[in-house]
Amino acid sequence: MITLYGIPNCDTVKKARTWLESNNQDYEFHDFRKDGLNTEMLDDWLKFVDWQLLLNKRSTTWRGLDDSIKNNINLELAKTVMLENPTLIKRPVLKMDNTVMVGFKADLYQAALLD
Repeated sequence: MITLYGIPNCDTVKKARTWLESNNQDYEFHDFRKDGLNTEMLDDWLKFVDWQLLLNKRSTTWRGLDDSIKNNINLELAKTVMLENPTLIKRPVLKMDNTVMVGFKADLYQAALLD
């Protein structure tokens, strides 16, 4: 089963959802804001991807964080701030079996899901 995590109004999430649907891929959508985010999910993703890839330092939420957080970011602090502010997570996150993909690139989805 494929689960796509994100927020519905994110343009990149919309592209991923469109790609999945146009390629007849069944998936479940998990909205960070509505459905929440917990430590178990985050820890599971971090088994497959580096926290620095998962943390979106280009986001508006990141820019709004206190400099003391931004200047001292490490794995534990990153996990804390991502759990408090799920929009700090680069979107979308696609989870499938033992695979986690962060962001959306059609060629990578193609290779992982169709090839």
